[in-house]
Amino acid sequence: MLLFLEKQNIQIIKFFSHKGDTTYIDTTLNIKKEYKFNFLRKDLFEFLPFHNQGQTLNNLSYSFSSINRLPDIGFTAKQVSYLEVEDIKYYEVPTATTEILYRTGLEQGQVLDALYTLNFSKRLNVSLSYKGLRSLGAYRRALVSNGNFRGTFHYSTKKNQYQIRGHLTTQDFFHQESGGLTEESLGNFKNEDPNFDNRARLDVNLNETETKFDGNRVYIEHSYKLLASKDTINNKDFSNLKIGHIFNSENKTYDFIQTKLTPGFFGTQNSSLPRNSEVTNKVTNNELNLEFNSKYVLGKFKAKTNITYYSYSYDTILNSKSNINKLKLEGKAISFGADWNAKIKNFQLNADASITPGSGRLSGNYLKGEAVYAKDSLFSVKGTLLISSKSPNFNTLLHQSEYDNYNWQNDDFSNVNTRDLGFDFASKWLNASLNFTNIDNYTFFNKNSKAQQFSGQITYLKVKANREFKLGKFALDNTLMYQNVSSGSSVFRVPEFVTRNTLYYTDYWFKGKPMLVNIGITFKYFTKYNVNAYDPLLSEFRIQNEEQIGFPTFDVFFNAQVRRTRLYLKIDNATSSFSKKNYFSAPNYPYRDFVIRFGLVWNWFI
Repeated sequence: MLLFLEKQNIQIIKFFSHKGDTTYIDTTLNIKKEYKFNFLRKDLFEFLPFHNQGQTLNNLSYSFSSINRLPDIGFTAKQVSYLEVEDIKYYEVPTATTEILYRTGLEQGQVLDALYTLNFSKRLNVSLSYKGLRSLGAYRRALVSNGNFRGTFHYSTKKNQYQIRGHLTTQDFFHQESGGLTEESLGNFKNEDPNFDNRARLDVNLNETETKFDGNRVYIEHSYKLLASKDTINNKDFSNLKIGHIFNSENKTYDFIQTKLTPGFFGTQNSSLPRNSEVTNKVTNNELNLEFNSKYVLGKFKAKTNITYYSYSYDTILNSKSNINKLKLEGKAISFGADWNAKIKNFQLNADASITPGSGRLSGNYLKGEAVYAKDSLFSVKGTLLISSKSPNFNTLLHQSEYDNYNWQNDDFSNVNTRDLGFDFASKWLNASLNFTNIDNYTFFNKNSKAQQFSGQITYLKVKANREFKLGKFALDNTLMYQNVSSGSSVFRVPEFVTRNTLYYTDYWFKGKPMLVNIGITFKYFTKYNVNAYDPLLSEFRIQNEEQIGFPTFDVFFNAQVRRTRLYLKIDNATSSFSKKNYFSAPNYPYRDFVIRFGLVWNWFI
């Protein structure tokens, strides 16, 4: 009886995404959990991590199926751990619920992600979460210290006439910057000099250099039902009219810190004394909307208006040799849009459109359409179309530095125009996706680390498929991705093939089956390509033509589940001690060596 009640409670402990999708808290152990057991808690198949957890990720592919309506501050390498509005979850639990994730770090350190949530009543839930990460790293100047705090709530009146939800986030990321290995150290690494098996002995290009990225956000969304009529059978809303308001205020700050300038590595500098290069981006958005739910529109239709204020700014001119004549990019814009969600038999149709008229930095348009066909639980097919025109990120438009080569003011940059057509197929036999993307005015950082727009068109094809084969207690999970850049490959680089193959064993051990084990080995490989180089001053990746990177890795894992606790033991890059030293996350930045790490995820309900 106790086990039955426990399972029953687990089934009704659920969380909601930003879009309102409902998912139950899952305490089972499977191969997907193995792929997501990392500091980001997501599958990193399409990424190439740096050696220390919490550092940035290089791209093995790109996704354009969802693009923000507004430009961002940029400095994207520092935002891989940043939680956006869409990443925040809201909960509904019958009893107080806690989840703890713990994972050991590299050399010294660990990551801890803790969640606590409870319902004060059936209509009011509050949650508090914090993820803290600190890891020293195996190489010099690789310390990472990240923090993500989030608090959420949602409330509705007895008959759901008034509903409100919101969250508060405070996020901070501190990284030491090494600039990669020096030329001499790079030779010692590749030639496997035994004197440098301790990676901390290898010299790096930068000392006394750090970057900081901070962000905080207040988000509130509420609605009031003006009209409602019930059907006579199920006593559910037959139609309703809601008025709603969304408030979102977000500040992001980036700071490149040097207590001593590094001559030569970043080029010439204006002064021998380092200065504060902090840049801040503030965005405040208010949305007013009117939502109509009725059979006459086959679902929900929402009309919306957004008023946005933005300010991207420096405190002072940092380099007297530059031609920069402004410290700020600021203004406001009004946009108009609509959402439509409908269900017709086995079809789900979704559309989201927005236009921001005018000639300011926020002007542009956005249209995303989605059609999903689901045949019971056998299979589903989804088609998506996205058309977007938006300004490139602010740091490509205005950037300052004490170093002469890192100053620009690109008032003539045009909007980036993106068109993405996608198809997804999901079934118990095969999961596959295809995306075909065209981009005009693609904005990137060239080999000299300067922001530039590509005059041609990017044409990008990505095909991905996953199939798992099972035989008794053994399984082979295979994921293959093919990519082709038929136009624009001089600035848009991806490997042609990426594959991941996991052979694993699953069974219950010991009398009474108290423990489920999951043991296996994962092989991952990507073909050689001109992987993007990392620039620590910009916290961005730039193109480079000197070095091609592509290598295999083998990871071994032993995972177990005891009741609601999942235990993880993993050996990263298990063959590195006798394989060729050609594994890099970016030029001059080696991927991680052989390392054993332990972790767990523990849920309990009070």
